Amino acid sequence: MKKLQEFTKQYHEEMNWQIKADDYERTKSSLLTNYMLLTTEVAEIAEELRKAFNMTNTLINEGMDEEKAFEMAKTAIKDDLGKEMADCLAYITKFGNYFDIDLEESFYTKMQEVKNRKNKDVGVVKK
Repeated sequence: MKKLQEFTKQYHEEMNWQIKADDYERTKSSLLTNYMLLTTEVAEIAEELRKAFNMTNTLINEGMDEEKAFEMAKTAIKDDLGKEMADCLAYITKFGNYFDIDLEESFYTKMQEVKNRKNKDVGVVKK
C-alpha cells in the first residue's frame, strides 16, 4: 500500500490532480469535489453489481442454472468493476496522502479493532 500511495502522489502531481492547499476555501472546495468524485465512483460499483444481477436473472429466466448464470455475469463485469474499484482506490489514496495517513497501517489497525469488538454482528452467514 505504501508503494501505491507513493505512486498515486506522484501521478496526481504529474496530472495536476492533487488536492489544492493554497488557502482554506480552495482546500475545502477541492476536498469536497474529490469526495463527490469518490462517491460517484462508489455508485458506479453499484451499477456494475446491478448489471451482474440483471444479467444473472435474464440468464436464469432463459433456463440457465443459477450458479452458472451468476458466474457468467461476474465474468462479464469483472474488467469494468475492477476499473471502478481502481477509481475509488485512487481517490482514497489521494485523501490518505493529503492527510498524511498511512493507509496500510490504518487498515490493519482498524481490522484488529473490528476483530476485538464485543458487539460483533450476530447471525452473519460466513462460508
